[in-house]
Amino acid sequence: MSQTSVQSKTSSFVGSVSGSSSTPRKKLSFLTMMAICVGVVIVQGSMISATQGVGLGGMGFLAALFVAFVLAQFNAMSFAELSLMFPTAGTLGTYTQKAIGHFPAIVAVFAGYVVVAMLALPAEMFLVDAVIGKLLPGVFPEKLLPGAILILLTIANLVGADVFAKVQNFLAFILIVALVLLGLCGVTGLAQPFPPISGTPVVWSFSSVMDGSFLGLIVLAMWLMVGSEYICPMINEVYQPERNIPRVMSLSILAMLVIFTAFAIGASYYLSVETLTTSPLPYVDYASAVFGKAGLLIAAIMGITATCSTINTVVAAIPRMLQSMAENGQAFPQLKITSKRFGTPWVAILFISGVILLPFLFFSMDSLITLVIAASTSWLLAYVVAHVNVLVLRRRLPDHPRPYRTPFYPLPQLIGIIGMAYLALNNSPSPEMTAVVYKLTGGILLLVSVIGALWVKFSMKRKLFEPDLD
Repeated sequence: MSQTSVQSKTSSFVGSVSGSSSTPRKKLSFLTMMAICVGVVIVQGSMISATQGVGLGGMGFLAALFVAFVLAQFNAMSFAELSLMFPTAGTLGTYTQKAIGHFPAIVAVFAGYVVVAMLALPAEMFLVDAVIGKLLPGVFPEKLLPGAILILLTIANLVGADVFAKVQNFLAFILIVALVLLGLCGVTGLAQPFPPISGTPVVWSFSSVMDGSFLGLIVLAMWLMVGSEYICPMINEVYQPERNIPRVMSLSILAMLVIFTAFAIGASYYLSVETLTTSPLPYVDYASAVFGKAGLLIAAIMGITATCSTINTVVAAIPRMLQSMAENGQAFPQLKITSKRFGTPWVAILFISGVILLPFLFFSMDSLITLVIAASTSWLLAYVVAHVNVLVLRRRLPDHPRPYRTPFYPLPQLIGIIGMAYLALNNSPSPEMTAVVYKLTGGILLLVSVIGALWVKFSMKRKLFEPDLD
């Protein structure tokens, strides 16, 4: 494949949203791309992690957050290089089949993204119920509002990228403004003076940094930095991807570092360690402490828009992964069906929405917590596979055009693999839960692996680790 053909493919708008290379639609702007990256990173879970982290570690958590920032940048570098080598909607599945075969491609996408969406997003939806219950107790029946949000955002994604982009920009704008406002007022005391802390105050000491104990907090901090690669499945729908994909991923992670640092520091000035670490919704307590009665409304806006933004991004990105996999024979062919009017992969969109909705309807928040940790561990596998892909393809396809090349290769990949392995080995708050998480993660990977192996062997009739270099 020539440099010209790759650049042509990169900059053309032939993805699943357009449906046809002869009928291009408006491409996603740089701001929309930022909104996509930020939208999947800022969730209620990450706001809770930030407040719990600063309560547990103070300065040590900020050090852990910086390490997580560096690891996230390394993850973004690998995804940027891979996505621009193979500029299709398939993302990790496409890259992996080129590097190490169809079987690991199927396992990486389903374990790293589909399963995570199935288990993590229902937890976010339960948190919407919780925050609405605080703001408007007894007004809405349980699960009604989060279910309606999922349905509305599914419809928005079914009707095309233009509607998706407008919704995502709106949600991201509100979310960022609310987070920045809370962090700024929390750090400076602009809204009201810092109150006397009733309980144990956060200790800002460098001792945990000097003795290395802060390393245990990297797992918590990492969840504030993952997800920027969700822009990669949209590569055929963005403006100048070879220029903007690397920039937007790196800048969105930097933005998260700044926003969550201010958010965490401000929380330490208003809440005790006990509240930060034990409250079920500490960001609600934080907003109420900073803004008084209006704080509950601001917290509700933050929580709802965070969940909406994440759902909107996931329902846009993962179906395009599945569409590409179906086109490559790695998944059921129905998943590649697109709308004749809007060009969207409507079957895959409905599939992902259903996968999210069913656990939400039939489980409770308490039963999902451990499952979410297990699914998040499998997400780390996706990052390891991405780094391995870069290493393999640098050797296997050294002359393949690379519009973006990872700086200081191979250090980001090697450090990234070690970092993700460390996080996987330290992925839960207690030894008892760790054992359960490993069993669940192992079960998830085993199930996905068995199905993937059977599919590759008998449906695709290919070898499990046979790379597809065509």
